[in-house]
Amino acid sequence: MRLPLNGSRAGSSVPALPDRVTDALERATWLDEPADGVRRVTGALRAAPVADVLSGRVAGHPLHPVLVTVPIGTLVGAAALSFVRAPWAAPAARWLTGLGVLSVAPTAITGWSDWNDTEGAERRVGLVHAGVNVLAVGAATAAWAARSDTGRRTWLTATVGVLGVGGWLGGHLAYALGVGVDTTAFTALPDDWTDAGPLATLTDGEPQGRDAGGLPVMLLRHAGRLTAVLDRCTHRGAPLHEGRLVDGCIECPWHASLFALDPAAGGRVERGPATRPAPVLQVREHQGRVQVRADDVRALRENPV
Repeated sequence: MRLPLNGSRAGSSVPALPDRVTDALERATWLDEPADGVRRVTGALRAAPVADVLSGRVAGHPLHPVLVTVPIGTLVGAAALSFVRAPWAAPAARWLTGLGVLSVAPTAITGWSDWNDTEGAERRVGLVHAGVNVLAVGAATAAWAARSDTGRRTWLTATVGVLGVGGWLGGHLAYALGVGVDTTAFTALPDDWTDAGPLATLTDGEPQGRDAGGLPVMLLRHAGRLTAVLDRCTHRGAPLHEGRLVDGCIECPWHASLFALDPAAGGRVERGPATRPAPVLQVREHQGRVQVRADDVRALRENPV
């Protein structure tokens, strides 16, 4: 039997409808102008310490995916109750609807905070994702205000449908475009000592980018200590060696996240919007050369996919 090439089904060369929709949104450059306007407003969320809280630094990952469960859960629950014919169902559905609408505020704020640091395709899809969710909130508000059971049921059903579209776009942002994902999660680190260039060319107190067997690393010689971390910000992938030293930390040159360089800190995030620590490498000097190797046993790095 002859197998189809590239893992596709025989006779299928047209992308699936969801892929066609998301591809169109990613390429919709006409969304850039309204996105610029929205960012001028949401940019206020970048002010420290607000951005540090909204990014989810303390939690270790973005807060938005956690908070979004509240409006989705309450509004889907309200929609289900709207079909229950019992004296208590209608008041319960209205109460859940109100709670769902109120919970949108913190959920949206954390979402806009994450969106602020996106560009291009991610920013366009994120803008549409937010717009769809605004429609869902409008439908939920109409359901809360509806005077009849039929009207409430209709609006809540519409709410769930629109929420589904918004959730699908949110899933695309996270799982297809990687927004909010640690940009180093799938980077395979060397198990053996790997050459990272001469020690003599390192200037004290000056971060330097090096290649260690194809792996970008940032080296720093400071106060008699040699430090090596993966040269990629876990937030959006900026080259850390282009940043500056701030109180024993390296500052991301793009969004100003701070990563602790003290060996005991393990690359800890001292200031967001990054939420994941910078991968720290073991480092040594050997015959005038700098060598690095992994100090990490996470499965994704041991078995990159």
